[in-house]
Amino acid sequence: MSQSVLLHSLEHKDLRVIPERGAAWGDDVMFSLTFPQEFRQVQAHYPIVFRATGDAAGYEALALFGFESGENLFLGPQGWDAHYVPLNIERRPFLIGRHGDELNIHIDVKHPRVSVTEGQELFLPYGGTSPYLERIHSVLLTLHQGLLAMPAFVGALVEHALLESFVADIELSDGSQHRLTGFYTINEERLQALPGAALERLSRDGHLEPIYMALASLSNFRDLIARRERRHAA
Repeated sequence: MSQSVLLHSLEHKDLRVIPERGAAWGDDVMFSLTFPQEFRQVQAHYPIVFRATGDAAGYEALALFGFESGENLFLGPQGWDAHYVPLNIERRPFLIGRHGDELNIHIDVKHPRVSVTEGQELFLPYGGTSPYLERIHSVLLTLHQGLLAMPAFVGALVEHALLESFVADIELSDGSQHRLTGFYTINEERLQALPGAALERLSRDGHLEPIYMALASLSNFRDLIARRERRHAA
């Protein structure tokens, strides 16, 4: 059970965070939130898909790591097997909070990464924040700003009816079958059929590049299936 509290330099001066990647530290997740400004980095390794949220935001963007709950095909004996770890994964066990107009850092003190005996220190012995915590601050701020920009991006996709649901049927070499449902992707044909004025506006608003990044990311399904094959055969 999580327990998020405001990070305090005196109260939490002895806390450390284990930076290694693995299921033991909560990385065994099927997907993670991402956002348009991160799509360029994410598309190099992971499929980017969308999921309906059922709230005013409408949809959220996800970096996909596996085909079923609890499956992360990028975790191996040596840790995370990709050059880029999405920011929403990197920031854990930290969260961003708000007090009035001020943003601050919270930490889940019950998270398996939190320790007092091993890992990266958060505060320096004679005061001040560690380089690791400075990095986390930057990660949280970038993530916060990116998620704030997400509704405008989703609004543009919805306005032009560019999102469509899809079903992926995966058959492994041993004959076993798996189905991925509940997600959406961008309809490339509808995108190509948009009039020039609409494409110009998407580009001007900064939406066109992440749209193409999301489309390009779908080629990573081949790698994801290959990783599942290797995991299944091991």
